[in-house]
Amino acid sequence: MQRALIIGGAGFIGSNLCRALAADWSVVSLDNYFTGSRDNHIEGVEYIEGEAAEIAHLIDGSVDLVVHLGEYSRVEQSLEDIDTVWRLNNSAMMPVMRFATQQGAKLVYSGSSTRFGDGGDTVTQTPYAWLKAKNVELLKQYADWYPLDYAIVYFYNVYGPGEIASGRYATVVAKFLAMAARGEPLTVTLPGTQQRTFTHVDDIIAALLLVIAAGHGDGHGIASDESWSILQLAEQLTDNVVMTPAKQGNRQSTEIVTAKTRALGWRPEKSLSDYLAVSHPSL
Repeated sequence: MQRALIIGGAGFIGSNLCRALAADWSVVSLDNYFTGSRDNHIEGVEYIEGEAAEIAHLIDGSVDLVVHLGEYSRVEQSLEDIDTVWRLNNSAMMPVMRFATQQGAKLVYSGSSTRFGDGGDTVTQTPYAWLKAKNVELLKQYADWYPLDYAIVYFYNVYGPGEIASGRYATVVAKFLAMAARGEPLTVTLPGTQQRTFTHVDDIIAALLLVIAAGHGDGHGIASDESWSILQLAEQLTDNVVMTPAKQGNRQSTEIVTAKTRALGWRPEKSLSDYLAVSHPSL
């Protein structure tokens, strides 16, 4: 049986990928539990706690696949967390690439769709966006220097069961749903017209499985066909909306880059409208 290593396997997307792979692969998760949770553990998966930068010392035995989902992944917050972003998103990239090369394993790396936001200008607006874009270019260059089969994927605003709903690292759909359920006002950052393409985690996993099997190189965007403004999302849940000041690094729009993923046979199947209706029955 082939063996897959999921870096960030106890996180929201990582745990769903572990579940999907576990039927056909021997699956190992390496997670530092920065945002991952032991509540996300999947039966049959081997869990190792530690930093991705220490991958060579923590992982015993051979692996056939490395999926790197274990980086810091918040945009505006990264301006306050620059040291953490540097530690998690910079220090681990070379060890992960070197490990995959030495193992002869395919490496699937999660880039950031901020790379395609506002005509590309958002790449320089936050430490997160800058480092993720740098890692993409590093990986592509590294694969020219050394024998490494790789694929780079880009997630667009993932939502679904298991999404983080509270705290500094909560994501917007889960946070809004939780606030609306408590009857709290939903806070929307000005101007509110910023567009997001919300993509269900099941669609993300379906695409990831195809990329793992047959995807190569850069450009595998995974995005829904639906685009919503943040204000539109809030007003779908409540009329109790409070606008808050604009924030640095809050991109207004994002180019949708999905042609390579669709060429593998993938199509999004889930609708945010349907998910909201089920999750918030008063709609």
